[in-house]
Amino acid sequence: MLPRRAALLGLLVPWAARAQADWPTRPVRILVPYGTGGSTDVAARLLADRLSQMLPQRAVVENRTGAGGNLAAAAVAKGPADGSLLLFTNVGQAATKALFPKLDYDPETELRAVTTVTEGPMALLVPPASPYSTMQELLDAARRQPGRLTYGSSGGGGALQLVSLQFLRAAGVQMTEVAYRGSGQAQLDLAAGSLDMLFDSGIAGFAAVRADRARILAVSSAERSTVMPEVPTVAEAGLPGATFSIWQMLMAPASTPDAVMARIHAAVVEALADPVLRQRLTDLGAERIPGNAQAEAQRHYLAEVARWDGLLRGGTEAPR
Repeated sequence: MLPRRAALLGLLVPWAARAQADWPTRPVRILVPYGTGGSTDVAARLLADRLSQMLPQRAVVENRTGAGGNLAAAAVAKGPADGSLLLFTNVGQAATKALFPKLDYDPETELRAVTTVTEGPMALLVPPASPYSTMQELLDAARRQPGRLTYGSSGGGGALQLVSLQFLRAAGVQMTEVAYRGSGQAQLDLAAGSLDMLFDSGIAGFAAVRADRARILAVSSAERSTVMPEVPTVAEAGLPGATFSIWQMLMAPASTPDAVMARIHAAVVEALADPVLRQRLTDLGAERIPGNAQAEAQRHYLAEVARWDGLLRGGTEAPR
């Protein structure tokens, strides 16, 4: 009797693993912590569209803004651990621990990286009719009029705010922050001349330049963009301390079973291998589309949390 029972139990284990890996069994909701039209929203929707073509269930994007991105992050961290609720976020997520000491969730232990989706530069943008034709002209004007020039920000530790703060700190100038829920509205105000400067990701920034809604003065990456190689880096323009790259990442509740995580990862990597999707992300400004292993993405995320914690709490390490 015991050998037979042991054999039955042995059969149940792989069946349970297969049941867990049977993902998705219902529509997949991907929460984006920023408003519509911004770079994170655009990339998330491109990925969701491709996943919807591949999977038996639809993948839908929901914009849940507020609290510096933490409303969406907390909802996923505390949400169902079955792969039905995911978070598509960016480098701003790594700064939440330092910026928000009292959170409803732990960014390090309650969220788990699926994979890094994109990496690329930030674009230093000015209005189409701006009087400044170079980065140094912009900075000289800011030095002459401390606090008078304005810059757009996603606020609350978002990527737009982080790169702007690093830029202003490296330059030793003061500008007045105008916070938005995402870069979409900020771009509209920049195009209208209501802002003097905006850092946006290459994905959204290059599109604005092509549509004549902005002019670009520099890119924040260590090397020139392959999409707009004629644009200098901030280091080449005279500010090496402002080098910065943005990443976008898909995350899940940390308690998601390994088998489900593996299935999500496999589906996303397959989606990112699609030439059409890769070309669209590249055309928009994504310099790299890693689709890296879960463990590698998680190590990168935790390293970024530690790095921004050190910087924002008074450490000396600067963003890369």
